[in-house]
This record gives sequence, C-alpha cells and structure tokens, in this order.
Amino acid sequence: MAEAHTQTAVPRLWLPVKALVLASSALAGVGVLAMTAVTCLDIAMRQFGRPLTGAYDMVRIAGGVTLACALPLTTAVKGHVAIEYFFHKLGHSGRIVVDTLMRLLQIGAFAIAAWQCARYGRKLLLSGEVTPTLQWPTFWVAWVLATACALTSLVTLFHLVHPGREMIRS
Repeated sequence: MAEAHTQTAVPRLWLPVKALVLASSALAGVGVLAMTAVTCLDIAMRQFGRPLTGAYDMVRIAGGVTLACALPLTTAVKGHVAIEYFFHKLGHSGRIVVDTLMRLLQIGAFAIAAWQCARYGRKLLLSGEVTPTLQWPTFWVAWVLATACALTSLVTLFHLVHPGREMIRS
C-alpha cells in the first residue's frame, strides 16, 4: 500500500513548485472575488448616482491577475483543451513522440512569454505607466503574468520528467 502512495506522491524537489501553483490558484480566486465585489458595488452605487470611481481599472487589473494566476493550476491538472481523437489514432510510440514534442514546445513558448512579459513590465516601470482613472502603476501585472508563465513552464517540465504522474489532483 505504501508503494502505491509513493508512486503518486510529488517528489520532494517539486514540492515548492506545487506550493507556488496552489498559491497562484488562490490568488486567481481572490481576483475573481475582487472582480465580482467591485462590479456589484459599482452597480449598487450607481443606483444612488455615485458610481465607484476606478471600477474599470480595478476589474481590469483583477482580470489580468486572475487569468495569469489560473494558468499554472490549469496546466497542473491538465485542464487544457486537447485533441484526443487524433492523439489516440497514433500508436504508443507515436503518442510518446508527439506528447514529448508538444511539451517541449509548450515549455519554450511559456518561457519566452515569461521573458517578454518581464521585459514589458520593466518597460512599464521605467515609463511610469499607470491606470487611467486611479493612476495605479501597472508594471507589476506584467510581472505577475511573467511569473505565472514561468511557473507554467515548470509544471510542464514536471509532466515531461514524470509522465503519468499528477502534480495536483483535479
């Protein structure tokens, strides 16, 4: 019985990545709650002729954070869209080759996205870019996205190195 548990457990090296994925998903949940609360508050306040100043800014930032922070968990639980019909038409070795190539491409794509988002965040920081109404700095949103993309690359690397293992159960 202990053998089966060991086989499905995440190796110790990957526990910090798993913790970051779970923290990221919690932040995504907070983002959804923030968008809902701001929208409801804005609607209620409009009934009294006093719309919530900066509601658009707040929802836009919360939406960006939510989308970014949901990426690692979606990848960890393999919640992405897949074309299983064509994949299952391949033989066993064909599936391994295609799966490996797709994971390598995914790691590369998310690593490049992380790098570019970090560069863009730095550009926003240096230019002093802020939201239109509240004048909040926006550079950090790009850095959150960069971090989420880097984390998604690590999750994909986990799946590549440990095929068939789940990092997080859905």
